[in-house]
Amino acid sequence: MNRKTYCVVLSLLLMMLCGSATASGQCKVHNNAFASGERILYDLYFSFGIINARAGKGSLSITEANYRGVNAFKTVMTLNTSGLAGNIYSVNDTLTSFIDMDLRPLLFTKEAAEAKDYSVERQAYTYQGNQVSIRAVRTWNGEERFDETVTTDQCTYDYLSVLSYVRNMDYSDMQPGDSRFIQFISGRRPVQMYVNYLGKSSVKANNGKRYEVIDISMTIQDDAFTNPKEALKASLTNDRNRLPVVIDTHLKMGVVRAVLKDASGLRH
Repeated sequence: MNRKTYCVVLSLLLMMLCGSATASGQCKVHNNAFASGERILYDLYFSFGIINARAGKGSLSITEANYRGVNAFKTVMTLNTSGLAGNIYSVNDTLTSFIDMDLRPLLFTKEAAEAKDYSVERQAYTYQGNQVSIRAVRTWNGEERFDETVTTDQCTYDYLSVLSYVRNMDYSDMQPGDSRFIQFISGRRPVQMYVNYLGKSSVKANNGKRYEVIDISMTIQDDAFTNPKEALKASLTNDRNRLPVVIDTHLKMGVVRAVLKDASGLRH
């Protein structure tokens, strides 16, 4: 092999290696917002039509864990309604997410008892090269609805890991109306999700403190919906913690709003 041929071959190999490294590393996000031990308590409010009532309690906690030999963060969110709102539409949901130290989702589960229905969802992620495989399983009232594996070459997030992602986004160069695309797993299908920057505001939490916050919404672009479906809205503190002070979760019937009541174990 002459020198010219050697240089060409070497250049091609370097391009392939760099391309592979870029693809496999594209999902990695540096975490500067939270640490193990963070725990946030929320008061819940339920709104549906003219009804707007206090609804119960919720929580969000983050701990270090080991997921199949991988150092990970385990995030657990609970939503539990009670009182009048619970009588109208009861919600007892537990969402669990395992993400690695680069904030890539590893496993998501959701156990949801809403009204008379009970469902369980599970999404398990594996990474190989520039491919992400997601095994998505759902049971509804004890019956299996689907058990399928989808493969994509884009970073993909679920309902809970996306919250860790948006807490670490850089909003400094965004203006109200700006959006950033990410891929989201809806049931068994990857769909387009946009994180929409709504601007900054001031919010008083139920711990008596007032916070300057960054307001965002997340919309899903899905062929199943004529208009974009709003999946989540959040107000994050405009500081290094990016603490979710208010979270609006859109359910099948109405909206559950979580308002911060207490927070401990913050990173900053």
